Amino acid sequence: MLDRNLTQRADQTKGRFRSFLLHALNHYLADQHRVASSKKRSPGTPLLSIDIQDPPAIPSTVTEAGPEDSFYYAWKSTLLDQVLADVRTDCCQEGLELHWHVFHDKVVRPILEDIEPPALKKLCQKHGVENEAKISNMIVTVKRRFQSKLHKHVRNTVVSEDQVDGELQEILKLFPKKAQDSK
Repeated sequence: MLDRNLTQRADQTKGRFRSFLLHALNHYLADQHRVASSKKRSPGTPLLSIDIQDPPAIPSTVTEAGPEDSFYYAWKSTLLDQVLADVRTDCCQEGLELHWHVFHDKVVRPILEDIEPPALKKLCQKHGVENEAKISNMIVTVKRRFQSKLHKHVRNTVVSEDQVDGELQEILKLFPKKAQDSK
């Protein structure tokens, strides 16, 4: 406080020295509060690096698209991420974690990585499931949950039920052609 030459700045014609000190103290406390608050909002080290090691691949159709198409792509991608997260959470809460992992390996991962889905026999071996019929039923169970959640999320974004199917068709266009064809 004294390093600001307060005593030299005091002027008897403008009031009492006590009022001057009180005013200076209030400013000092406000400055200290600002400094402390800014440290809480922004610690000295960055919370996370903005350098992305492996940035996600963005389809060329999106990078060449206009702002509106780019927005819709981002919106649809976010919606699908949310639906997948909800389905995974539901499966885990209901003791169907194995179902989720099988579905992820057979359906989600091949779509995201644009690879061929593994054979059911290979999934049985990987996850310790006794037969292909059982693993197929597990996949169908999670697919139905996914479809239901997706329908629910899309329904929340449109004005009427009549618009849901059109929106779902638009969302499915994000998937690779082979995923759109398989039922």
